Amino acid sequence: MRQESQARGIVTTNDVDSADVCVVNTCTVTNAADAEARRFVRRLKRENPQTRIVVAGCSAVLRNREYAEMEGVACVVPGHDPLQVAAAVAGAVEARDPPRGALIQLGMNPGLDRSSLEPIATAILDRREGATRGWLKVQDGCDRKCSFCATRLARGASRSRPPGDIILEARELSRHHPELVLTGIHIGHYGRDLKGPTTLSVLLARLLDAVPDVRFRVGSVEATEIDDFLLHLIRTSGGRVAPHVHMPLQSGADSVLRRMKRWHTREAYRTRAFQVADAAPRMGLGADIITGFPGETDADHEDTVRLVEELPFTYLHVFPFSPKDGTAASLLPDPVPQRVAGERSRELRVLVQDKHRRYRESRSGEASVVTLEAQGRRALTGDYLRVNVGVKVNVDLDMKRLHSGVLRGNGDDLYVELPLANSLASAASGMESPSVSYVSSA
Repeated sequence: MRQESQARGIVTTNDVDSADVCVVNTCTVTNAADAEARRFVRRLKRENPQTRIVVAGCSAVLRNREYAEMEGVACVVPGHDPLQVAAAVAGAVEARDPPRGALIQLGMNPGLDRSSLEPIATAILDRREGATRGWLKVQDGCDRKCSFCATRLARGASRSRPPGDIILEARELSRHHPELVLTGIHIGHYGRDLKGPTTLSVLLARLLDAVPDVRFRVGSVEATEIDDFLLHLIRTSGGRVAPHVHMPLQSGADSVLRRMKRWHTREAYRTRAFQVADAAPRMGLGADIITGFPGETDADHEDTVRLVEELPFTYLHVFPFSPKDGTAASLLPDPVPQRVAGERSRELRVLVQDKHRRYRESRSGEASVVTLEAQGRRALTGDYLRVNVGVKVNVDLDMKRLHSGVLRGNGDDLYVELPLANSLASAASGMESPSVSYVSSA
């Protein structure tokens, strides 16, 4: 969105006070996310009454008319098409008083085919501004129907980008980023809608050949969609495929998984998790878990706890269930009290915090290849550990390449000791780019 706006002569800024137009890219994963987006829009209007706001993203698909009625909102773009967003920005810049909701295109018709919400073949992205790691989007949308998920309602059917376009974009991104992360909504389904047999792992193999000197990291991928070829690439790539896999679990109880309309069983997940862990001497393994899903009993929760204890997780994302309007889960009986769901989340977080700390301690004294972040003050290892950078070392702060070093310290204070550099390079900004872009017509 930023790149396409700049291509139209717009100057971008992160200073809200100087912004003529502000783009808010929204999330709709929970009702709370929708509410937070609306609060954010109102706050922007209070801080800069003259700014004109363009609302885009998933929440803008499902709640576009609500945003259009908000004071200060000039345009609503349902979805994430950067060309539409850039056009909205340019239109808001040119018009002193643009019509409210000028780009609203979709209503709330539940029968609407949302597969065309966002064209997957967009212009090539040249960089992820303000970040060390580049995001390489390979597909969008999802064909699954998890009962708790609203993202698929906003994103539409799974659509894969052509491999040639992805390779071109990876080559361009590699000029600025030493690591590229393969992302999408359901990347395990990559290639199913393309002519000719291809898969995520086949695409990754092509990227390894076509784009040298870059580390690739696979984004969130389902356990049942991790094939043997992907594990082979992790084993044999010499670290060019990061030894890190994030496999959504959601629950360790089969009865809950069935109500969630998940397609893996507890045992299938368990088996694949151990196979993934064996793919590299050091493997970062993460998962998502929802506690307090409707109908989850104490015994169901204990099944999840036992599975987390058994598997070699290095981190977890744990959330208490939050009903989302329009999803099947919001209509399920036997809700779990929020207090109970919160207690179950805290128990799992404490459990995995201990596993994470012990894993970090086991890495001390070992070699690691890292990307630098936060202007060289922090680093990210291949197995997805964020560590400090040794302050007493003369560090080459070239953010556009990988750095080899040795991990030192302990689980609570782990840092990477990098070799002495012959010269200091100017550091690029390692700050994570925000989800909101402020756009100026200056």
